Amino acid sequence: MSTPTPAGPVLDITGLTVHYGPRRRRRRALDDLTLRVDPGEAVGVIGETGSGKSTLARTVLGLVEPSAGTILVDGEDVTRHGRRQWRALRLRGTVQYVFQDPLRSLDPDLTVGQSLTEPLLVRGVPRADAVERARALLARVRLDGELLDRLPGEVSGGQRQRVAVARALITEPRLLILDEPVSALDSANRVQVLEILKELRDAGTALVFISHDLGSVAGVADRIAVLHRGEQVETGTAAAVIGAPRHPYTRLLVGSAPTLRGPAPADRAERDALRALLPA
Repeated sequence: MSTPTPAGPVLDITGLTVHYGPRRRRRRALDDLTLRVDPGEAVGVIGETGSGKSTLARTVLGLVEPSAGTILVDGEDVTRHGRRQWRALRLRGTVQYVFQDPLRSLDPDLTVGQSLTEPLLVRGVPRADAVERARALLARVRLDGELLDRLPGEVSGGQRQRVAVARALITEPRLLILDEPVSALDSANRVQVLEILKELRDAGTALVFISHDLGSVAGVADRIAVLHRGEQVETGTAAAVIGAPRHPYTRLLVGSAPTLRGPAPADRAERDALRALLPA
């Protein structure tokens, strides 16, 4: 795994709490979460549906307002940023987001080349330079330059996901947040995307890899944070979390990942016993 550089954290979250709904019927989505991601470090955020993973990503991106806590992105306190401040941060390209479904982030009416170059053109980069950078990024994610002239619907799902990664990288972000980036891919494309993520991490990009699949995260993440019903129940190095999970929920996750070795629940009865230990 990569070793974080001595620079300060790219993402520093302290005591993050998020509630949804009106005051009398408020639902807790995240409770007192603390997370730090350094340059060149990949942190996996694991949990099942409803654990708060996507809420975490949306809050870091300014799409959800936190109820409490602080969020620092590359040293800048974004906790109470307004629209103008977020617009400035996004134009700088400091943080980028990759969706599970690339069709949500790629305009179906724009070619791959147009989608890739748009963020650069908005920043005043000459079109010829933008196209060359787009072509170089496609090569970086193992795609041929001929895809520049195709629409998203004219390329495969695995190619679209790699285009989405390339588009996120076009502004050279310090932080890349990926929400279930390989869950919809077949095994061959999953391996390719995971290899690309490891290369990005090793090149100094900070990654937050959100997934319900502990097996996919295990090969990329330096550290893993486990969420259960909005609470951060366990965090540690990937080796420690997978090899010696402390919390019953983490043990269930490890036990459900057949490719991982560790103290996994041996049978259904043991898994049921562990589930009974979880809070209601």
